[in-house]
Amino acid sequence: MMAIDRFILRKLEKCDHELVRRNLLTLFLIRVEKAWHEEEVQRTAG
Repeated sequence: MMAIDRFILRKLEKCDHELVRRNLLTLFLIRVEKAWHEEEVQRTAG
């Protein structure tokens, strides 16, 4: 999954189109929140 995150960050860095940047940022934030949630579940489970 890290490769996808790096891909999104590279696209964000090079993208000049505001709508695409906003969508990429939203996607990245969703991925961060999902990873944080999964980490919380694992931490509380064991």
